[in-house]
Amino acid sequence: MFIEKYSIVIPEIFLYTSLTNKTKGGQKYMKKKFVAIMMVAAMAASNGRLWIRWGVLLIHRKGGSSTSTSDVANKDKPLVWFNRQPSNSSTGELDTTALNYNKDTYYVGFDANQGAELQGEMVKEYIEKNIDTIDRNGDGVIGYVLAIGDIGHNDSIARTRGVRKALGTGVDKSGEIDSAPAGTNSDGKAAEVQDGKITVNGKDYVVRELASQEMKNSAGATWDAATAGNAIGTWSSSFGESIDVVVSNNDGMGMSMFNAWSKDNKVPTFGYDANSDAVAAIAEGYGGTISQHADVQAYLTLRVLRNALDGVDIDTGIGTEDDAGNVLSDDVYVYKDDERSYYALNVAVTADNYKDFTDSTVVWAPVSTQLDSAKHPTKKVWLNIYNASDNFLSSTYQPLLQKYDDLLNLDVEYIGGDGQTESNITNRLGNPSQYDAFAINMVKTDNAASYTALLNQ
Repeated sequence: MFIEKYSIVIPEIFLYTSLTNKTKGGQKYMKKKFVAIMMVAAMAASNGRLWIRWGVLLIHRKGGSSTSTSDVANKDKPLVWFNRQPSNSSTGELDTTALNYNKDTYYVGFDANQGAELQGEMVKEYIEKNIDTIDRNGDGVIGYVLAIGDIGHNDSIARTRGVRKALGTGVDKSGEIDSAPAGTNSDGKAAEVQDGKITVNGKDYVVRELASQEMKNSAGATWDAATAGNAIGTWSSSFGESIDVVVSNNDGMGMSMFNAWSKDNKVPTFGYDANSDAVAAIAEGYGGTISQHADVQAYLTLRVLRNALDGVDIDTGIGTEDDAGNVLSDDVYVYKDDERSYYALNVAVTADNYKDFTDSTVVWAPVSTQLDSAKHPTKKVWLNIYNASDNFLSSTYQPLLQKYDDLLNLDVEYIGGDGQTESNITNRLGNPSQYDAFAINMVKTDNAASYTALLNQ
């Protein structure tokens, strides 16, 4: 028999009556409180069993889905930020207030800088390996175009910097490589980038970022694949055979450009995320992608919550084997205590190894053993995806989460956002008291307070 739990708080007017008299008044108070509870109980008795606590009536009714009975205040419940690290979207500075919201608050993502460097080096190595054929018009200039996801997103910033650093096209801005879009740069004079140089077999080649832009649609959604598909049409009309390489901040945009133009014109295209369609496309000329170990990320997202809910050491089942034998090796993740952040490490996926990554939704084998439900009882979790249409999150991350939630005995309610406004998500967190923990994927990295404000109420 499945049981649903409801909490009904007795109206305040019944709870605070005649408190000035310490003897008789106190007796009146208790009597009125009891009467109030009985009145509510009479209305609810037909629904099933009930329990009475101080000022609270708990009604258990047959049917429905489980809800939290935790006495823990919402502000003290475990919270994991994932995929989008709370930070200043302009500077990248971490939001330490959000990351330290309570003692059970953490971030789970991947090492953006390590992955960005891998992507940049992957592109550079491909150019060097294929130098005899990659310069399509033979002008000695290796021209590339770059699809930028979200100019205010730390991952997008890192990936843009990683490519420009590896290819020598980055320029310094306040001690960091400028990550701003260059617009069109046919003459190599854009302020945001510079011409780089690659020397292969004793011959020098110029490397030029011909064009780059944020892929933001008219409705405001970023990382937009359709916009990228349109952009490559515009760029190919402008630059023709000057485009030798296509680079994208993610596979969603990369595959849109590949299918719209690159594949037919045999121009190598490089993305990020190791989505299944992108990995499969490597056999058809897609240059490569980066696996951000989504299997490890998804596990960490829910594992951290499981550990906090169980009241065990946060490293359980992560760096330390749990009672089912689950454990991660230190070559697939790092933990930075000062940032309260877990980062999955990245792997380059190329023609040499892509067959090992054809299914992106397979759980990571070392952490795939079911937990004992008697030792780890079911808990209810609220989890949102910032954009239900996002290719990586919807086709890779969420399917993995849905496999791990079963393994970890977590009843997860998945909320899909529109990718544009925070309110589209927060408006659906109307009753946080019914959940034991929260996993939050923000639309914008600046907006952590939009969620914590709800938990503080």
